[in-house]
Amino acid sequence: MHHAKLALLAAGMSLALNGCEQGPVDKDAGNETTAEANAGASADHKDPVASAMAAAPAAIGQDATIVQAQADGSMKTLREGKNGWTCMPDSPTTPGPDPMCMDQNAGKWAAAWIGKKAPPDGTTGVIYMLEGGTDASNTDPYATAPTAENNWIETGPHIMIVGSKDVLAGYPSGPKPDTSAPYVMWAGTPYAHLMVPVAKPAT
Repeated sequence: MHHAKLALLAAGMSLALNGCEQGPVDKDAGNETTAEANAGASADHKDPVASAMAAAPAAIGQDATIVQAQADGSMKTLREGKNGWTCMPDSPTTPGPDPMCMDQNAGKWAAAWIGKKAPPDGTTGVIYMLEGGTDASNTDPYATAPTAENNWIETGPHIMIVGSKDVLAGYPSGPKPDTSAPYVMWAGTPYAHLMVPVAKPAT
């Protein structure tokens, strides 16, 4: 999970949740059929809508709001959604594809993390990264680069379950996890969440 990417998507979620002014909507973006979108979703990260949709199952991605970060840091809505999910395409500045989709609860959790505030209690959210992530510290929620102490890890395709302490019970929470099995990331912080590796969807 790349921190900058999550921060940008949370910003997009905040816009959607709070009704703030968003960038112009491209009415023609994302009007392809579901079959057409699915056919290229996992491979075509040059198409931001297809890339964003590839982060989640088709049943979610096809009706999600698609947002993209602009050079000035603002968020542009590429397509309005109707299912409460927000997806963001791969960032060309990170190593490897890392599109992601989150529901509204996950957006609130991520906004709390960005603002260094307590996450909402008992508000479980889900974040999909079916194309994989890039990298992050497993122990420091605010690390921006690897050091000898911050337990930098790399992740493949995964789902994150956030906002629930109960869901973490029984899962490994050490600093150097086996990322091929479910584990707790950022254990011991208010932002601890469950990382669940999944098989990359077939194309």
